[in-house]
Amino acid sequence: MSKKKRNEGSEFMGAVTKNESLDIIREEDVLPLGKTMVLGFQHTFTMFGATVLVPIITGLNISVALFMAGVGTLLFHFLTKKKVPAFLGSSFAFIAPIAAVAGVAGTDSFNPDMLPYAQGGIVVAGLIYLIVAGLVHAFGVEKVVNFFPPIVTGPIIMVIGLKLAPTAIGMASENWFLAIVAFVAVAFVSIYMKGFFKLLPVLIGLIVGYFVAIITGNVDFSGVTQASFVGLPPFTIAKFSFESVMMVAPVAIATVVEHIGDVLAIGATVEKDFMKSPGLQRTLLGDGLATALSAMFGGPANTTYSENTGVLALTGVHKSQIMRVAAVCAIVLGVIPKLGALISTIPTAVVGGISIILFGMIAAIGGRTLVENKVDFTKSRNLIIAAVILVLGLGGASLPVNIGTVSFSIEGMALAAIVGIVLNKVFPQ
Repeated sequence: MSKKKRNEGSEFMGAVTKNESLDIIREEDVLPLGKTMVLGFQHTFTMFGATVLVPIITGLNISVALFMAGVGTLLFHFLTKKKVPAFLGSSFAFIAPIAAVAGVAGTDSFNPDMLPYAQGGIVVAGLIYLIVAGLVHAFGVEKVVNFFPPIVTGPIIMVIGLKLAPTAIGMASENWFLAIVAFVAVAFVSIYMKGFFKLLPVLIGLIVGYFVAIITGNVDFSGVTQASFVGLPPFTIAKFSFESVMMVAPVAIATVVEHIGDVLAIGATVEKDFMKSPGLQRTLLGDGLATALSAMFGGPANTTYSENTGVLALTGVHKSQIMRVAAVCAIVLGVIPKLGALISTIPTAVVGGISIILFGMIAAIGGRTLVENKVDFTKSRNLIIAAVILVLGLGGASLPVNIGTVSFSIEGMALAAIVGIVLNKVFPQ
């Protein structure tokens, strides 16, 4: 491939070099297989902590969660025509309803026999996505997009990143020394490194932080020795009862709004309009079926991961193929418990130090959305809409909803998005 062709963003020869004026590797660019694999591993490490945390909290099986996250991601990519660079990991939104059905894992209230019924509720929640996808297909995505102008989407994306900030600080605070080491490594690679290594800030940060953790005695390998080498995950089939379904499924009302926000964030990151191509109906279909399939066999609900969106923003590598490599890695981790146990020995503080950058990048993209679309903040309506979205999204506001015998709450980003959409329609342009 000619040098001129490469400068147009088409192919890498030897050591990867990017067009410094763009500093972006787009979907149409070609990467060697080896480098694609390494970049995929980077996304695997990024999603691992949060993906396994949900089953740890809820009592679901970790290996099943990893396996189904990989399968769900591949299904999502198939349904979205391999256009959306997203990884689907465990959703935190369903932790509370799972606990309501089966109790809190590790406490006297926990009843593992009820977990299959919580799974059944998640299956129905996933099917609700399909209903919404059908409505989008019937009435057109344009009518949906009209509810999400930049004055709404910008602050929503900011909320996605800033809402995760306490999580990053909480993880980093377990050992600030290790967190700072990982943070510095990521920042150094992102700013000073050249060529292919510049694309691996997260992976290099993890390796450096992990090495320092080992030599300082902050890694426990006991779980690795106890784990088996190979074995199918212990799948469990979902069960259904009206009561459990009504306790869990209504959460989909909130997570559908979160899904739209995540798709907008990914689109803003890679500068593509995924709401129109492959279409919101396809992303909803992919997320919903991935969630239903995961829960049917014992996994948690799936959702597009903001952590991996942060990696997209940090590295500038926007190829969806990388996410499919990460999905295959997740499946492998699910059937090789010893390998998964080894990755789980990475100290939480190391991941926390890296997450400080990743989550902040997402919030910065929200600000960029406002700037690039020249949102006029001299207008009171725009100031009020942005202010309300930020405060409701970050302040912990919660709106209780009671429908007959069913009770749930809309909170966080979902509530902020709904209120922002309403205000944008009510206030005069």
